[in-house]
Amino acid sequence: MAIYDLFSKRQKRLRGEVPDVYQYTNLPNNFRVQVIHIVKETIGEDHGRGSDPGGVYKGINDTLCREYGVFKLRDYPKSNFEAVYDFFLNEKDIERCLDVIELSFKAIDVYVREYHWRFHGQQQKCDAAIEELNVRFKEAGIGYQFESGELVRVDSQFIHSDAVKPTLQILGRSQEFAGANDEFLSAHEHYRHQRFKECLNDCLKSFESLMKAIHKKRSWEYGSTDTAKKLISSCLSNGLIPDYMQNQFSSLRILLESGVPTIRNKEGGHGQGDEVTNVPEHLASYTLHLTASNLLFLAKCDENFTKKK
Repeated sequence: MAIYDLFSKRQKRLRGEVPDVYQYTNLPNNFRVQVIHIVKETIGEDHGRGSDPGGVYKGINDTLCREYGVFKLRDYPKSNFEAVYDFFLNEKDIERCLDVIELSFKAIDVYVREYHWRFHGQQQKCDAAIEELNVRFKEAGIGYQFESGELVRVDSQFIHSDAVKPTLQILGRSQEFAGANDEFLSAHEHYRHQRFKECLNDCLKSFESLMKAIHKKRSWEYGSTDTAKKLISSCLSNGLIPDYMQNQFSSLRILLESGVPTIRNKEGGHGQGDEVTNVPEHLASYTLHLTASNLLFLAKCDENFTKKK
């Protein structure tokens, strides 16, 4: 269904009452209701056993119950749809609410898209549903978007639109880059759950994986254990990256390798101890977006390299 620019929306914009900074700790009730409208119009009514929409809702319900270690999400639901989305409306744990959104839109993006002819009551196409969800996130000032089959956290819409989204698109459409794409998505998942050290680790992995994939594609010599520094040098010597970019890429390598804090053992007078250094959120955010920009640059260099041949 189309998104209407209502009078009340226009007046809020005129008064400057639209959110200009994303938040991650609250899903307003009206946003939750909007999500349910999208899901219901795209998957359809739950008619129970034998109906494809009913099967999708059962799959979501069963997955959540199993993963949460419970037998039911709510007492005496009339349907799987009611069990899932009543839970969604009333749940206070934001991450669990995001679980419902992600599972629902994964089902839309994969199953409903592939078997669309089975969903006779569908009032909204899959692409339109995902697009509307992302618009609703923005309207509510909630810093998430559904991209490449997953919810990713967004800090800046400009950076997301110009770096993260194009990177996911260009990596996602090439099977050769599947490993780098998975690791970059994993970095986003760690970031969303505030596992910032793991986020930086996967940023480095995705950066190295993309360069290895390009080497394999071009039949350039490389080792499976080659570091980012060695892979960068090889990319330069093979003409993938202009010479003047060497310093910039070396700086990224230094950030990714030395910026990842480690748990290290220290010997002391009474034996060993552990020292834990925490990664600040702003460093993880900076690294994630810098990695996106460099992955996009590398992939574009590879495209242009092909065109020059």
